[in-house]
Amino acid sequence: MSAENHNTPAAAAKAAAPPTTRKTSLYRLRSADPSTHTNLRTFVLSRYLDREGFQACEVDHESISGLLITGTIAPGPADWCDPLSALSGHPIAEENQTTLALLLVRTEQAIYGLTYGMGHLMIDPAWIDPGFGIELAIRCLDADRITKVRRQVMDARGRTDENSATGGEHIRGFGIEQFGEIVSQISGQIVNVPLTFTKDRTRPAHITGNDRSVKLPLGSTPASLLHDLQRIEEVCAQPSPLPEFEFIAQVRPLPPKSEQAQRLDERLDAMLGGDEHALLALAVPSLCRDRYDFAESFKVTLRGRSQFHTELEVRQFIEAVRPCESGSRLRVLREGRIQMFADTEGHELISSKVPADHWLTAEVSEGSCHYFYWQRRWYEIGAEYLAVIEQRITELLAHSTKVTMPPWIKGKNEDWYNKQVATQAGYVLLDKNTVRTARLRGGGLEICDTLGPDGQFICVKKAKATAELNHLFAQGRVAMETLRFDTDAQGKFLAKVDELAPGHPLDRTFRSLTLVYGILLKGGVPLTPNSLFAFAKVSLLHTVTALEGMGVRVEIVSISRTSTTGTVTPGGEADSSS
Repeated sequence: MSAENHNTPAAAAKAAAPPTTRKTSLYRLRSADPSTHTNLRTFVLSRYLDREGFQACEVDHESISGLLITGTIAPGPADWCDPLSALSGHPIAEENQTTLALLLVRTEQAIYGLTYGMGHLMIDPAWIDPGFGIELAIRCLDADRITKVRRQVMDARGRTDENSATGGEHIRGFGIEQFGEIVSQISGQIVNVPLTFTKDRTRPAHITGNDRSVKLPLGSTPASLLHDLQRIEEVCAQPSPLPEFEFIAQVRPLPPKSEQAQRLDERLDAMLGGDEHALLALAVPSLCRDRYDFAESFKVTLRGRSQFHTELEVRQFIEAVRPCESGSRLRVLREGRIQMFADTEGHELISSKVPADHWLTAEVSEGSCHYFYWQRRWYEIGAEYLAVIEQRITELLAHSTKVTMPPWIKGKNEDWYNKQVATQAGYVLLDKNTVRTARLRGGGLEICDTLGPDGQFICVKKAKATAELNHLFAQGRVAMETLRFDTDAQGKFLAKVDELAPGHPLDRTFRSLTLVYGILLKGGVPLTPNSLFAFAKVSLLHTVTALEGMGVRVEIVSISRTSTTGTVTPGGEADSSS
């Protein structure tokens, strides 16, 4: 196209025309009656309605009925002004300013919140309809054009993983496990939804749905906005997700006020007051995830007292509520609040006051049913998830093995036990014999506790809770990754083996590795799918998936208090106790 064509009156008019849509964060708010009888101010935190410099006004404009709140927060000079002035010798007096806008809109079906800037801070989190964004996304996304997936891993670390593909790829390409994961955010292109954005356009709309909201281009006029909300409601009314996304829907939220959810609340309250905390963990809420990496301090308010922490740990919550009366501990966490700040002094606010229990995850089993607590919601893990977990754990425990693990006598420590293993012919003691390379940034890595007679890498652990097993699994995974990809570590490890056991039949190419996890559970109980800690199952399966992807065979051996385990029977299968 020539330059002259760009300057035609028609092109100029088109360039000057206001945009027909704007990418907006959309929240659906829980309300039994979205009619005009509902006071929309109920959904807004009162401190913003009464705050100086904020305006709240009713909206009755063309077809839009609702409430608008806008304002700006200017807390004063940024906390970095003084240190930067000292460093540069020049006076610095810059201010942080945060703008907020929230438009609440009624439809016949629901009440929605459209946020701009940091407007989401004004919504009372208790009224946000959880799962709305995911519910919409898995019903309209193009399975071949997914650009980002964020998932919460259901293990004791409360870990969040995020993967992106700029050009988009099939949902299965993101490696989402079929067990132990809650998809908390998913982005991509949508299909078959006639939004305002897609009219007269060749490119599809792109949306990001999470467990709190959805971000998508919405109409910029009252009529087009209501049109888009109606299309969204039609998609959400579909009874089931698209087939490609059914596995995401296997994790089902329970109604918060159901008898089942209330019974699970009682179980969690008892866990908070007890001594067994292996099934409790810390996780970052969705509202805080985008800015969590910028947080330098956290203000924790529990039982009317506030404290600042540079790091959060689940023990802080437990110690705060354990003295409370039975039945009140979870309520104390729900009434407590946590805020994030981008500075250590607590001046630069980067999150709203999020309920403290939103930072807590927990796992509860009731017979064959399995539940997971996350962000004040209980999720039931689908039967297919449970079947896959149990089946894979059973398969792992049934792997044949050629190592023998002597009994671990009560009262003896890990150092003693590793030496016992190494007294067997062909075994090499490597406990605390670390390898140091540049890849490890000067730190030492213990490759394994002992080396088996056929070059098996044996890592052992006496475990009272999931934390010890997570350490064990991570140790083995890092060791195998290092030996597979760090040639310097390979050379130094071989030198150690040649010094301790010349001629040992170790695979010196490191292409066919076998990693053995030897585990002694509390009380010396045999290792079975039922006795293995629930969070540890998920952690183990994620570790095994990664190791098998590197070509590493994983074997699990249950260590006994009284007898040798792990030897191969004449039929070729491992001893049943392993």
